[in-house]
Amino acid sequence: MKHYDVVVVGGGHAGVEAADASARMGAATALISLKRDGIGVMSCNPAIGGLGKGHLVREVDAFDGIMARAGDMAGIQYRLLNRRKGPAVQGPRIQADRALYREAVQTLLSQRQGLDIIEGEAVSFGIEGDRITGVELADGSFLQARAVILTSGTFLNGVIHVGPERSTGGRVGDPASECLAAMLREIAPGRGRLKTGTPPRLDGRTIAWDKLEVQEGDEEPMMLSFLNDRPQVRQIACGITHTNERTHQIVRDNLSLSAMYGGHIEGVGPRYCPSIEDKIVRFSEKDSHQVFLEPEGLNDHTVYPNGISTSLPAHVQEAYVRSIAGLEEVQILQAGYAIEYDYFDPCGLSRGLQVNALKGLFFAGQINGTTGYEEAAAQGILAGMNAVRYARGEGEIVLQRSDSYIGVMVDDLVTRGVTEPYRMFTSRAEYRLTLRVDNADQRLTPLGIELGLVGEDRALAFAEKMARLEAGKAVMSDQGFSPRELETVGISVSKDGVRRTALEVMAFPDVTRSQIETLVPAVSEISAADFLQLHSQSLYAAYEERQRAQVEIMRREEGQIIPAEFDYEMVSGLSNELKLKLQRARPESLAQASRIEGMTPAAIALIHIRIKMLARGRQEASA
Repeated sequence: MKHYDVVVVGGGHAGVEAADASARMGAATALISLKRDGIGVMSCNPAIGGLGKGHLVREVDAFDGIMARAGDMAGIQYRLLNRRKGPAVQGPRIQADRALYREAVQTLLSQRQGLDIIEGEAVSFGIEGDRITGVELADGSFLQARAVILTSGTFLNGVIHVGPERSTGGRVGDPASECLAAMLREIAPGRGRLKTGTPPRLDGRTIAWDKLEVQEGDEEPMMLSFLNDRPQVRQIACGITHTNERTHQIVRDNLSLSAMYGGHIEGVGPRYCPSIEDKIVRFSEKDSHQVFLEPEGLNDHTVYPNGISTSLPAHVQEAYVRSIAGLEEVQILQAGYAIEYDYFDPCGLSRGLQVNALKGLFFAGQINGTTGYEEAAAQGILAGMNAVRYARGEGEIVLQRSDSYIGVMVDDLVTRGVTEPYRMFTSRAEYRLTLRVDNADQRLTPLGIELGLVGEDRALAFAEKMARLEAGKAVMSDQGFSPRELETVGISVSKDGVRRTALEVMAFPDVTRSQIETLVPAVSEISAADFLQLHSQSLYAAYEERQRAQVEIMRREEGQIIPAEFDYEMVSGLSNELKLKLQRARPESLAQASRIEGMTPAAIALIHIRIKMLARGRQEASA
């Protein structure tokens, strides 16, 4: 019998981050994967990042995680989404070489001391009372552990659908996890079914690329990792085409053969990433949908047609794909499919992702009802750090909504639960003006250093960056300029006689770096990356002050704890619907309760009054 502090089940994006975080913190860690060479596989699209998702990747990187570094080792096209909008809602995204990404993840893990990688299938847990004691493998061996993190992805009771045909599997070529799923039904409450899907994979050699619109990457790309400043491999272009009325008619004529519309699928799919069937039914007024043709690697002919995922039969897929411009003669290398899998209600988790019903067991990734590599990785790193702290008898780390997108996501999950696969968007974050991709390290790396989660190289690079930024601020704040002096360099401001520093002025619309350098020649010594960071800080300085006040109010609200034994049935005036939701979610504070769907200020006031009445009663009884 082997003994570990933390055992992680599953080698997907959540499992990778959880295992690496645990080992970085000095815990004896094991990562169990069905196939060693399957660790780090990009099961769906060959891309990382985007709007909201890019924020999560940057936050994982700020904690010294793997995803961004591996992404930069494999990034074959970089694009900053929402480039024309403000930094707060921009999102970095890469197109990745699948093979290079998997190789990068496995290389980074192989270099991690204190981490054992074990090839095998987890079939059961060891349990003593209300506490987990380890993991049993299919070969009969048992790994004893103080904490276990389950990151099962789409493998729990996974069923693959292609038209009316169905087969068990966690993804094409890999078996589903049925034994573990059966056990979880007994110990974890709130089981449900979700589904996701993929498009058919195309042979790029049979695509008429000359008929397509070309999508180049950014000339000045933003890296995923704070540790990198330029792409590490050759860059490529993607193609863009569109569906048409013929495409839509083929799909409409065969809807009954779709696994989803034929009634073969029980699970709910992602509303924000609909299949081609969903698009044509839900958006019937549209006669065209965009399709991005994304090469899967520098030495791979496979192309991922982003935008036409499906569960139609293979012959129908071939017909509708070949109706699209540029794809008339295309060969399909692998049919698209839908996959249905088990998840468990995340309202049954703590905000550190521990299962409330079983001490020492943590869930991360799609088992919690999320979709996407980025959401999984972010949960993985939080579960990893908290599993180590649990194993050491230390308190749980909770990330607040005002701290990070990870905090927003986890609070959404454990407070509201899910009715469909959860995907991160910038609109979910009420403090998004200060939760930017450019400052994720400033928000989270100090905490990572404190927890022992950040290695020496990153800690040193962060310290050097902060020193440069402070020096840059000092240079640009040292002198004030009158409106007349600013006008001499072409900067128009109100004739109010107020002297403004270069740091304040750089936030004004259309002010250029050259104008700032004319005012303060020493600015020419500041790097482009640091100048951009200082510009963002200047741009949002006023909002940050306002947000600090809002956060202080929120934290005072957070300070009003709801007792664990609080009985919502005793709150007079509270609707039965809200009572049920509150009993299910068991919020830890009034602030958390306020975010439950359907909650009203009046209902929060009723709960607050009841808490104060109970506290007053206890005081009188003790007197």
